[in-house]
Amino acid sequence: MAINNKTYNNVIDTLKNLGDKHYQISTTTVGNIFDIDLEKNTKYPLMHLNPVNVTTTRTELIYNFQVFIMDLVEPDESNEQEVYSDVLQICIDIIAILSNSKWQAQLQLDINAPVYFAEGNFTLEPFKERFDQSVTGWVFNIGITVGNDFQSCEIPMINKFIGK
Repeated sequence: MAINNKTYNNVIDTLKNLGDKHYQISTTTVGNIFDIDLEKNTKYPLMHLNPVNVTTTRTELIYNFQVFIMDLVEPDESNEQEVYSDVLQICIDIIAILSNSKWQAQLQLDINAPVYFAEGNFTLEPFKERFDQSVTGWVFNIGITVGNDFQSCEIPMINKFIGK
């Protein structure tokens, strides 16, 4: 059965699932950018999701994230261009999956039924050696839009008038 109002947990689980299913992503993590594995035990390429904020409209929630995709670079940086190229393609894959309804169909056969959706233009910014390990990658902001009907009938509170 479809979940009509997607929660933060639903969105995070979906994005983590996307990372787990992508053949080129080895690890998916969530949290503050400083939560990336500083013990150097991470398997790369890494997708890290940094929650930024949630925006509401009358009928939607937009979960905004910074998405970091990175891979290790050789100490002599001989593979840096290759890493930039490969990681950029992973970023484009993620944007494509969230922008095209083929990947978003719920447990129904309607491929045009968006569940999690991203739209607009995206700016992908390269970075190099931002963390303890020698990594290179790209970061971009993405807003994941989900429907929300803001049902006031289901709020867990006493059914009493609150105005004075």
